[in-house]
Amino acid sequence: MSHTHAANFVHCVFSTKERRALIPAELQDRLYVYLLGIANNLNFTILAAGGTSNHVHLLIGLPPALSLAEVVQKLKANSSRWLGENGVQFEWQKGYGAFSVSPSLLSTVQAYIRNQAEHHRKRSFEEEFLALLKKSGVAYDAELFAAGVTSLRDSAPSVKRLPRTYVQG
Repeated sequence: MSHTHAANFVHCVFSTKERRALIPAELQDRLYVYLLGIANNLNFTILAAGGTSNHVHLLIGLPPALSLAEVVQKLKANSSRWLGENGVQFEWQKGYGAFSVSPSLLSTVQAYIRNQAEHHRKRSFEEEFLALLKKSGVAYDAELFAAGVTSLRDSAPSVKRLPRTYVQG
C-alpha cells in the first residue's frame, strides 16, 4: 500500500465489565504504557490514553491496513491478560464506542482524554458516554444503555446512524 494515504483518527472508549472500578489507580499509567506497546507492535498509533478505574479512552491513529474492530480486539485481549498477570481479576465490557476525529481537533481530544480524572469529578462515565453519543449524532437505545450496554456493537440491530437533527438530546 505504498500509494495509500489516510488520516483515520478515532476516539475509542471501552469500559470494564459492568462498569465496575476494576483498574487500580497504581496500575492505570502502566496500563496506558502497555496499550501503547500493543499499538507499536501492531503498527498503529495511540495519540492519547486516559481513563479511570472503570473505563479507558484512546485516541487511535488507524492505518488503512487495520480495521478498528481488529485493533480494539487486540487491545482489549492483551490488556486484559496483562491486568490478570498483575493480580487483577479483570474483564472488559463487550463492545466499545468509536467516534471519528477530524485532524483539526486532535489536540482538543488529546487534552480531553488526558484530563479524565478532572472530568469525572463532575460527571459519571455513563453521563460522559451518553454525551459522546449525542454529540456524535449516534442514536442509541436508552433501555439497553441503562441495562449496561456501552457498545454500539452489542446493540447493533437497534442502533442506526441518524442525521443530527433526528437525535433526541
